[in-house]
Amino acid sequence: MEKKPRKSPNKYLQLTSAGLQMGISIYLGAYFGKKLDAHYQFEKPFFTIGFILVAFVLSMYSLLQKLKSLDP
Repeated sequence: MEKKPRKSPNKYLQLTSAGLQMGISIYLGAYFGKKLDAHYQFEKPFFTIGFILVAFVLSMYSLLQKLKSLDP
């Protein structure tokens, strides 16, 4: 019996989970930032804003790396 070569999925289908990944990482940044702000009792949400920004930058970097790997 001869094995048929598997078709590789469409390369753009790999990006379908990018929005979910970004949303989860930003949510976790906000969650832990709020916990730290509450623990240290800051008047302004320094940790929350900082963690959200870091999560956003890291998720954008990850997305750009995925896009570079898809470029022929």
